[in-house]
Amino acid sequence: MLAHTLPETLPATELGGPALRAFFNLAERWNLRIADQRRLLGDPPESTFYKWKRLQDGSPGRDVIERISYLLGIWKDLQILFPDPAQADAWLHRPNAAPLFGGQSALQRMLSGNVADLYVVRQYLDAQRGWN
Repeated sequence: MLAHTLPETLPATELGGPALRAFFNLAERWNLRIADQRRLLGDPPESTFYKWKRLQDGSPGRDVIERISYLLGIWKDLQILFPDPAQADAWLHRPNAAPLFGGQSALQRMLSGNVADLYVVRQYLDAQRGWN
């Protein structure tokens, strides 16, 4: 099993700006609603979320950085599995018959609010591309 962790040599505070910019770009590509964006980030206070969105910078905690890391890994896996970027981005919203999703979309699974669900979707996609 792969461990998706932050490098110990780089403090999370230095990753904040780049991670937030990547997240908001990803959220735009995936056509995520504001409520969904906040949920994927672990439900930060509304004022904090809008500050991050406006400045495209900030000092999110390790939990937020970890969540963004999983989301970027999911995006990367989808780009590898689906050479057509539109198809890759749409996969997240489509119902999925795999037992892991129970007929719901991957996005619905990810919106549970638990970081573990981001991990599970990432692990599923890693396995689909033969990366375990």
